[in-house]
Amino acid sequence: MKRKISALFAVVIIIGMVLSACSKSKESSDPTTGASASQQGNGTAASASAEPVEIDVFAVQENGIDLPTNGFTKLLEEKFNAKFKFQTVPSDGAKEKRQISLASGDYPDAYILTAYIDQFSQADVLKYGQQGVFVPLNDLIDKYAPNIKAVIKKDPTFKAFNTAPDGSIYGLAAYAECYHCSYPNKMWVNTKWLKKLNIEMPTTTEQFKKMLQAFKNDDPNGNGKKDELALSGSTEDYGVRLIPYFMNGFIYDDDRNYLNLTNGKVDTAANKPEWKEGLTFIKSLYDEGLIDPGAFTQNAEAYKKIGENADAQILGAAAGMHPAIFVNIDAGNKFSADYDAVPPLAGPHGSFATHDAGGISAGAKFVITNKASEEARIALIKMVDYMYTPEGQTNSASGLEGVTWRKPNPDEKALGKDVEAKFAYIPAKDGDAPSNSGWSGMGHFYMPKEYYDSFVSATDIYTPEGYVRRLNEATDLYLGHEPKELFPLWAVWIDPKEADEASILQTNIKNYVEQNALQFITGSKDLNKDWDSYVKGLEDLNVGRYLEILQKAYDATSK
Repeated sequence: MKRKISALFAVVIIIGMVLSACSKSKESSDPTTGASASQQGNGTAASASAEPVEIDVFAVQENGIDLPTNGFTKLLEEKFNAKFKFQTVPSDGAKEKRQISLASGDYPDAYILTAYIDQFSQADVLKYGQQGVFVPLNDLIDKYAPNIKAVIKKDPTFKAFNTAPDGSIYGLAAYAECYHCSYPNKMWVNTKWLKKLNIEMPTTTEQFKKMLQAFKNDDPNGNGKKDELALSGSTEDYGVRLIPYFMNGFIYDDDRNYLNLTNGKVDTAANKPEWKEGLTFIKSLYDEGLIDPGAFTQNAEAYKKIGENADAQILGAAAGMHPAIFVNIDAGNKFSADYDAVPPLAGPHGSFATHDAGGISAGAKFVITNKASEEARIALIKMVDYMYTPEGQTNSASGLEGVTWRKPNPDEKALGKDVEAKFAYIPAKDGDAPSNSGWSGMGHFYMPKEYYDSFVSATDIYTPEGYVRRLNEATDLYLGHEPKELFPLWAVWIDPKEADEASILQTNIKNYVEQNALQFITGSKDLNKDWDSYVKGLEDLNVGRYLEILQKAYDATSK
C-alpha cells in the first residue's frame, strides 16, 4: 500500500530529510552478531586482480541522484568488486515500465525499487516466484547474509512480511518501522485555548464534545468574532480523516478496509450496531456545527490554510498523523507549539487506536531474477546484507559519513529512551547542491525502531530539531490501545488466483462504506430509515466473499 505526500513527508522527517554527501565509509560492527563486516565475510572486497562482477539492475532513480556516479554506488562496487549497469527510470510510470520489462522477458539480474513510490505486490512476488523468474533467496541468505538471517530469526513480523506461504523468500520488502506512522489517526488540540477556557484535556467522547462546544462559542482566540473552527481535518491522505479517531470509541476502525479479527475470524466492522452508534455520535458533532464541513471535502493545502490563518488563530482541534500537516513547524512558526496530541478517547465500547505496520507493506522492493549469474546473486545478497547493518543502512539511505552524518558528540542524546546515540545528521548549507552520495528511498532496507531511536534528536520537542521526539512522545499515548487481535492486511499473502478479485472487492466495499458514512453524518441519508438498506447494499457487494478470501489468506499466512 502506498502513502500520499504528507505521509511520505512524515517518514522523510524521521530519517532526517534525506541529505547527501561523499566521504569514505568506515568498517562497523553489526550489533546482532558483534562481528565487523569483514569478519563476517560479507564486506571484504575481492582480490584487486579479479574482474568485477557485472550486475544489471532495474532501479527507480530519484531527483538529485545519478546512480552510475553516486557515492554509495561506488562504495558498493569497491566493497564487493562489482560493476553496476543500471536501467534507471523516473518515479513517474516506474510500475508500468518494470511490468513491461517482465512481460517482455527482457528483464535484468535484479530489481531495486524505491519502496514508497512502488514495490512489487505480494501477488507479483508469488506469481513471478512460482514461475521461476524471481529466485528464492533462502539459500543465499543462509550462506552469505548473516545480518538478514539474524533478523529473520529474532523478528517474526519481519519473517511474515518476507516469507511466502510456500516458505520461500522471493524478495525483500522495505522494512522501515515508522513509529509515529504506526498509530496514524491522532487528534491534536489547541492547548493554549484549553488553558484560556480552563478546560482539562478530554479523555472521553462526551468531554471532547463539550470542549468543542466551548471552542465554538466562547471566543478562545479573543478577537470578539465567532470565527473559530472547533474541529477540522482533510480527506487527502491516510491519517488525516477524523472519523476513525471518534469511531474507535465505539468499535475498532482500521481506517483502510474496516476489518476486525476475533478469535482468528475475519469480519467487517462496517455493518455492526456499534458502527452505527459511532456514526450517530459524529453526526451529533456535525449537526451542532462543531465539525468544519470542509473536513470531509478539502485537500491538504486548504487544511493547512486553516491552521495557518493569517488574521487570527482559528483552529481548535485537528485530525492528523502529525501537526506539520496543518501547521508549519519551521523555526519561528506561529502556532505549531500550541498543539498537543489528545489520547485515544474512551467511548461507550472502548478506547481504541488505529494501528498498523507503520508504513511497511509486504511484497518486495528487492528481487533477484533467474537472469543473474551465481556470482551476481552472491554479490547482490552480500550488498543487501551490508544494508542490514546500521552503518550500511545509513550510508545507503542518507548518504556517506562525513557530510550527511557524523558520529555523535558525548553530550548529544538519542531519540530513544535509554538508547545510545550512534548517528547525528549534518545539516545541509543553504545553496548546497545535492551531493549524490546516497540512494535515498532506493536504499531503505532495514530500519527498525531501534535504528531510528539511535539518531540524535533535540530535547526541545517544539523546535524543528526536536520534532521527531515530539511525534514519538505523542505516539506513546496511543501505544497499546489497539485490539488484542488485529487483521494484518498489510502482511497477509493472498492467493494470486484470487488477488484481482480481492482487489476489486476491496475497492468497491471501501468506497461504499466511506461514501455512506459521509452521507449518514451530513444527513443526506437517515441513520434510522436507511441503515438496513445500507447493510443490504454491503451484502450485495459480496462482502462475504471478500471476507472468505481474506480468511483463507490469513490462515495461510498465520501458519
